[in-house]
Amino acid sequence: MSTLTSLLSENRIALDADADDWRSAVTRAGTLLEDTGSVDHAYTRAMVDSVVDNGPYIVVAPGFAFAHARPSEAVHETAMSWVRLARPVEFGHDRNDPVDLVVALAATDATTHTRAMAQLAKVIGKRATRHALDTAHSPAEVLTILDGRDGGSTDSTDSTSSTDTTGAGTAAEVSSSTADGGRYPGGNSRDHILTVCGNGLGTSLFLKNTTEDVLKRWGWDALVSVEATDTISAKGKAKDADFILTSGEIAKTLGDPGVPVRVVENFTSARAVDAVLRTLYAL
Repeated sequence: MSTLTSLLSENRIALDADADDWRSAVTRAGTLLEDTGSVDHAYTRAMVDSVVDNGPYIVVAPGFAFAHARPSEAVHETAMSWVRLARPVEFGHDRNDPVDLVVALAATDATTHTRAMAQLAKVIGKRATRHALDTAHSPAEVLTILDGRDGGSTDSTDSTSSTDTTGAGTAAEVSSSTADGGRYPGGNSRDHILTVCGNGLGTSLFLKNTTEDVLKRWGWDALVSVEATDTISAKGKAKDADFILTSGEIAKTLGDPGVPVRVVENFTSARAVDAVLRTLYAL
C-alpha cells in the first residue's frame, strides 16, 4: 500500500494558488498531475465532471476538497497533487464551504492508495497539523509536515474531539444487550456498514477510516466491518449492510436502498461519526 508522501512530490504541490471558482481549483490540481505525466487531461475533466454529476460531495471536511475520479486509461500512475488556494472558493457545500485546500488523487486501481488515504484523513482531522500545512512556506515544508518530521502529525487531537468516543460496551456487554432484538453486533444485525461516494475509492475511504477508528475506540472493531463503495454498487450491497454512511449529495442519489442512510458532514471527524453511530445503534 502506498504512503501519503510517496504519492506527492514538490512539483505536484502549489501554494497560494489563484482560482476563480471550484472548477478552476480542481483543474489546477489536475494540471499538476498532468504536468508530471501522471494523468492525461481526460482525467482532469473526469474530476470536474464528477462534481457536476454528483454535487460537492468531495468537500469532505471544513475547507477541504478531495478531487478524484474512477481509475481509467487516462491514469498512468497512482499519484496525488496538493493545491492550497490564495483565496477560498465556494463548491456549494452547505456546511464545509469555503474551500482553501484541494487535494487530487489519481489511482490506477481501487486498493494501492488506501493506506495513503487513511494517513491523509488523520492529517486533515488534526488541528495542529492542518494549521501547519495552512502556513507552510514551501512544498518541501509541506512534505516534511506530512511525513511527521516536524512533529506536527503526531498530534492526535481530533479537531472535534470534545465528544467522548469510548464506552459503547465490550463485546460481551454488547452481546448481552441484544435481547430486545436491537441492531447491535451479534444481535439483529448484519454487522456491516457501507460508506459511499460517487466513485468508491476516494471520499468513501475517508469516511471508512474514521468509522473504523470510532469502532476501534468502542472495542467493536472485531465485531463490525466497514466497506467503502460507490453509489451504483451500494444499491446492490445494501441488503448485506445495516446502514449506509455518506454525504448529503450522495444520499440524494441513493434514494431508498432498503436500509437507513445517514449523512456525515465532516468525514474526518470522529465526533461526527460517533454521534451518527450512537443514534443508529441506539446507544
